[in-house]
Amino acid sequence: MTAMSLDEITFNRALDAHRRELHVHCYRMLGSFEEAEDALQDAFLRAWKAREGFSGGEGLRAWLYKIATNTCLDALRAKKRRAPAQGEIPWLQPYPDRLLDEVAPSEHEPDAVVVARETIELTYMAVIQLLPARQRAVLVLRDVLEWSAAETAEILDLSVQAANSALQRARATLKERLPERPEARVELSEPEQQLLRGFIEHHESGDYEAAAQLMREDIRVTMPPNPGEYVGRQALRPLIASAREMGEWRLVETRANRMPCAASYLRRPGDTVFRAFKFDVLRVADGEIAEITTFDSSLFSAFGLPDELPDVARS
Repeated sequence: MTAMSLDEITFNRALDAHRRELHVHCYRMLGSFEEAEDALQDAFLRAWKAREGFSGGEGLRAWLYKIATNTCLDALRAKKRRAPAQGEIPWLQPYPDRLLDEVAPSEHEPDAVVVARETIELTYMAVIQLLPARQRAVLVLRDVLEWSAAETAEILDLSVQAANSALQRARATLKERLPERPEARVELSEPEQQLLRGFIEHHESGDYEAAAQLMREDIRVTMPPNPGEYVGRQALRPLIASAREMGEWRLVETRANRMPCAASYLRRPGDTVFRAFKFDVLRVADGEIAEITTFDSSLFSAFGLPDELPDVARS
């Protein structure tokens, strides 16, 4: 086997150093953890093939972002993806906080909050998926990554005027569609932690009345990729009844998109183990659960969770 040159080794190390932040960038662009994985691999392959044309120096990060952004735009064009009229995002997936924590702070802002909640929470992710792809790219580059108008225009091969116009339209959509924004922080608040613990306790016990007391009257529940939504406490009664009939539940606390999340394991009648079943990501507002987004079990390994739990009695 022919050994790599030092330049090739250095280049690969540079790619690895930016891997997680670029994956988060692709996730914001695509809304899907798994599709972001594919896009990042494609972007790194493009970067590797074009490495001899890169002049080197401090521009590597911007060069990689340009490749990753345009890779995502190509993927979006290929999918011709449009959100349903009611605004549901069937391809939306959660992002594990344990991986968000791997994003290194910028050398220019070492004390800044890394991947703050306001730029990654599910409500934000769902709304920006409604933007035209190029508007979404401009918004992320300008308002999340804080690139200048000139830098953003260069990355997207736009004029500065076109980039600014796209940003204005994207900001207007966010202002219209987003609820009150969370503060730029990483850790959960104490009320969020308490509500998550209560949600887990009542889900395991099947106590709907107690669970309902944790929720807003107009709570909204969605289950991507399944269409439809449940709105209001009464609408959730069939879901609670169905869950009780399915078997016995064990839930584990975790975090997704800087939000409280419960990973659920189900032991069906006749089974001997609890098997990975779903995630419930909670949005909390004014001390109550305002929204629950339920996802399947496909990303348990990404969250560092096992596929099965032993049958251990609760203390």
